[in-house]
Amino acid sequence: MNMAKVNGLEKMSYAELVALGRQIEKAMVERQQAERAALRQKMIDMARQHGFDLRELLDGRRKGGSVAPKYRDPKNPENTWTGRGRMPKWMVAATKGGKARKEDFLI
Repeated sequence: MNMAKVNGLEKMSYAELVALGRQIEKAMVERQQAERAALRQKMIDMARQHGFDLRELLDGRRKGGSVAPKYRDPKNPENTWTGRGRMPKWMVAATKGGKARKEDFLI
C-alpha cells in the first residue's frame, strides 16, 4: 500500500507539504514530551514502591570535587599537577633521563 496515495500527499502542493511537515514535527515533539513525562512518573512510582527516591538511584557515583595541586613546576609556578591523570609535559621533560624525581616537585 502506498501511503502517499492513501493520504493524498501526491496532490498536495509544496507549500502544503511544508506546512504538513511542520505540523508533524510539532506533533512529534509534543508526543515525545508527553511520553517522557509519563515514563518519568512511572519510574518515580516504581522507585517509591521499592522504598527509594529516584534521584538516589540515578545519581549513582557522584563526581568528586577538585583536588589541590601536589606538584609545581619550578620554572613556571603556574604549572601545577594534582598527581592524578597523565603526567604533564613539563614534568615528563624534567624527569626524563633521571635528571629529577617526581618528589622533587612536591609543593
